[in-house]
Amino acid sequence: MDFALTDEQTEVAALATRIFGDRLTAETRKHVEASGDRFDDALWAQLAGAGLLGVALGDDVGGAGHGLLELCALLTTAGAAAAPVPLWAVLCTGALPVERFGSVEQRKAVLPDVARGTRLVVGALDEPAGGDLLAPGTRATRDGSGWRLDGVKTCVPAAHRAARLVVSATADDGEPGLWLVDPASAGVTIERQVSTTGAVHGLVTLAAVRVTDRERLGPPGQGRAILAWTLDRAAVGACAMQLGLCEQVLKMTAAYTSQRVQFDRPIATFQAVAQRAADAYVDVESIRLTLWEAAWRLTEGLPAARHVAIAKATAAECGQRVTYAAQHLHGGIGFDLDYPLAKFYPLAKQLELALGGASAHLARIGAELAAE
Repeated sequence: MDFALTDEQTEVAALATRIFGDRLTAETRKHVEASGDRFDDALWAQLAGAGLLGVALGDDVGGAGHGLLELCALLTTAGAAAAPVPLWAVLCTGALPVERFGSVEQRKAVLPDVARGTRLVVGALDEPAGGDLLAPGTRATRDGSGWRLDGVKTCVPAAHRAARLVVSATADDGEPGLWLVDPASAGVTIERQVSTTGAVHGLVTLAAVRVTDRERLGPPGQGRAILAWTLDRAAVGACAMQLGLCEQVLKMTAAYTSQRVQFDRPIATFQAVAQRAADAYVDVESIRLTLWEAAWRLTEGLPAARHVAIAKATAAECGQRVTYAAQHLHGGIGFDLDYPLAKFYPLAKQLELALGGASAHLARIGAELAAE
């Protein structure tokens, strides 16, 4: 494996970094944070205009025709910027499964608007009771020539702004699958949930929501594989966000401890500080290694379920340690809400728990090893 970025991946990352750097000034962030949604519409439009929202979509729907690795390069920069836009949710949990498994009709109806930045599509995958995401409690019951969906989804990013939800549900025969749901349909209720980052998510209740066979993603009999495909790529995308975030936090900590003076010496020269920072560096590199290995295996079509679980567990545990160490080494200023570091810790915790924390993925690895 060669973890060096290709020219395309480097260009995607450089372009996104430039847009985030130009747009996300302290003044702009305050304006966005004061808004009701914590959603930077102008930034979203800039990303669309630069072609970044379609980085992993086909050119037939207005995308750039790249893949998961280029998408991870984009998400890494979004994590480093703590960008107030739902890039991970829209591109990984919403657009990717439609791009891969959607019919021609579904792809043409949804993806061109995603690439243009005019409509959002997000995955509704988590449920209040938690549990195995491959066995959703939401039910899809045959109703004539279509389906009736009943259940509750929680922490759905930007649900109140989405034009379509990609809903996971278990059918009558016990097979899970994904359905495209219009949030304006009868029986859909969305309640606002404010996350730890201040971004607005949605508690989505589905009560006898009727959809046709045309709204199901992929053919019958492949629902579990389709859902697993989606969850693996969404997990890797969350790891990419966590990598960028931790890289940025470590850079901030290195700069601060090199400038902060105690006893006439920068505190970075103190052994305890240097060791704590070195441990954080090792954690960042662990996230990097496991993320890119999992992403590469998925791209190459190799068995990757265990590697994805390792990457997600590593990103969850190491992300928590890196951000905790950063706040510790910054001292009191690390807890000042006006200091730039403050926006990273809540996002790291959110990414840590997205699609299951470390324990859930370690249990998955343990179950596989036990089965062998």
